[in-house]
Amino acid sequence: MGRNKSRLVVLSGAGISAESGLGTFRDKGGLWDQYDINEVATPEAWERNPELVLDFYNKRRELVIKAEPNPAHLALAELEKHYDVNIVTQNIDDLHERAGSKNILHLHGEILKAQCSYDPTEVIDINGAHLKLGDLSSNGYQLRPHVVWFGEPVPLMFDAEKIVSEADIFVVVGTSLNVYPAANLLYTCKKFCKKYIVDLNELSNVKFNNLTQFQGKATERVPELVDELIKNPIIPTTL
Repeated sequence: MGRNKSRLVVLSGAGISAESGLGTFRDKGGLWDQYDINEVATPEAWERNPELVLDFYNKRRELVIKAEPNPAHLALAELEKHYDVNIVTQNIDDLHERAGSKNILHLHGEILKAQCSYDPTEVIDINGAHLKLGDLSSNGYQLRPHVVWFGEPVPLMFDAEKIVSEADIFVVVGTSLNVYPAANLLYTCKKFCKKYIVDLNELSNVKFNNLTQFQGKATERVPELVDELIKNPIIPTTL
């Protein structure tokens, strides 16, 4: 007996959160202009100056707490009424959750959580915006931000590949097809998986089959795509 709903997977990146006021790494005037990435977002930086790293992520956390889900987040949550939806996000904020999406895999961690600096499997919620030196895990080690730093492996990459490999529909929002892991994940799609990308820039030299682009801002084009997917349901595939 066939499935009632098609499996729809969304890969979201910094572009969708940027439209809620959360700057990307490359935004001028943002936090990344005030800090050297190598000084705040690597394991070596943590060993060298944990207080600076904590300060950087505390400021990012303050911005996340103040931000609100935008129409793109809300539209993706609406899809759950019509499709079996999973969101794989490169973002460390909780805007998908607050918009109402239920099945979310955070590839790069979650800024509102902390992990033990000795045992990364011990993860806890942060009470408030700030994580300080002296905040310890249950086994007495300093807590660090629950994020994947540059130079660290992405532990949930295998899980993301499995989720995408089962998709009937794959939607990419706010991340380039030329940037890891978006391009790699596209290669794991089934043969007849329908693919969409929402991006500000026009794509050139893209060789993927069944790929449709919605060029423009996520807050405008994602609701349009969602409306189309609801009005014209895609039948589950087996290939």
